[in-house]
Amino acid sequence: MNDASLARRVSLGYAAGSVGTGAFGVLPGLVLAYYLTDSLGVGALLASIVVVIPKAIDVAVNPLIGARSDHDLARHGRRTRLMWIGAATIVPLFVLTFCVPSGTAPALAALWVLIFFSLTALAYACFQVPYIALPAELTPDYHERTRLISDRITVLAITILVVGAGAPAIRDALGGGAGGYAGMAAATAAIIGLGMAAATGLAARAASPPRTAGARSGSRARDAFHALRDHRHYRILVSVFVIQALASAVMLAGAQYLATYVIDDKSALTLLFAALVAPAILVMPFWVRIGKRHGKRRALVLASTLFMLAALSIALAVPVPGIWVLAPVAICGVGYAGMQTFPLAMLPDVIDEHSRIHGRDTGGALSGLWTAAETLGLAVGPGLYLLVLAATGFVSSTSGETAVQPRSAEIGIILGFAALPAVLIAISLAVLSRYGDDTTEEGAPA
Repeated sequence: MNDASLARRVSLGYAAGSVGTGAFGVLPGLVLAYYLTDSLGVGALLASIVVVIPKAIDVAVNPLIGARSDHDLARHGRRTRLMWIGAATIVPLFVLTFCVPSGTAPALAALWVLIFFSLTALAYACFQVPYIALPAELTPDYHERTRLISDRITVLAITILVVGAGAPAIRDALGGGAGGYAGMAAATAAIIGLGMAAATGLAARAASPPRTAGARSGSRARDAFHALRDHRHYRILVSVFVIQALASAVMLAGAQYLATYVIDDKSALTLLFAALVAPAILVMPFWVRIGKRHGKRRALVLASTLFMLAALSIALAVPVPGIWVLAPVAICGVGYAGMQTFPLAMLPDVIDEHSRIHGRDTGGALSGLWTAAETLGLAVGPGLYLLVLAATGFVSSTSGETAVQPRSAEIGIILGFAALPAVLIAISLAVLSRYGDDTTEEGAPA
């Protein structure tokens, strides 16, 4: 795709992949920790280990997948082989993750989830790594890349909203427990597979040849780690994105606990989730205009600051709990939309910059480490939240029970949901302050 102006069908075709990535990204983060602690009876500390280990594996594996994707691009002119593998295998593996046999002891149940969620994460990486690398090949235009990503994030928000609200509703409608989680997983897996297949078909039709003369050799997995060490823009952008992914994952993991134990209504999860995600659908044109007028980095600073301040205000629920928390959560959602859009819109610019310096296409390798860092942040988020619960005396339970929590655990639930993400965003802003100016497609300051 060599035209700077991006065809609408290509933009929407690429965005279809977010139906798959959004569904996979949201559901484990939303319910997996709760499934372990409140359905399988797994202790909070052990559950934190189970949700972190599968994604930690990606740190080693994703750069290898990225390098393999670059070789596929150099040899065949497309990245779709691994994308098809991921789309096909993730469906059964995702279902099996939530199909622990009834009556399984908590330790064995934790092992079951660990094995199948690890395999699911590997299948997801086979799709996600090449998918993240595609924007650098679909258009060279600085602002068109923002529009490409904004379409993707809009579809992502819609998917997250539908799956985040609908999947737990399916679970509850089927009576919860083993049958409820299995039915929820099967419905979500179908959505994941369809979204990934649609984007892979688009990638096959819109594939472009390698952009650099040296691209015939492809990249090496270590290229990403060398870039992390030597390329300032890439290092800072990856660091900011993973810290912000960690912050959003902490908040996502805490939503069910906030609904159950603070608002005192399990069904309030749907309202909390809608408040966080729905604003992204409405405000995306606003963020596109801000990015075009002020640059992507400045727009990211604005979005992050808005999220941070709104998250911090939710800590007032410690003395005054109530449904009012929906308002600041919605403001977090406005900031979250920009926090998702601008790092992903900046990544293709950084990939181009790095590929020009080294004379070969390294998009897959850099995207591999990027997705590894993101998935690690998304996994560590629930684990970090569970550690807060463990430290504040949270009491686990099995299906059909809702344990009475000590006051310390109630405070931990609120501060883990509010103050911890705010602190993480503040750290990301400190890192981002060292980025400097944006880079354009020519590599000059914007």
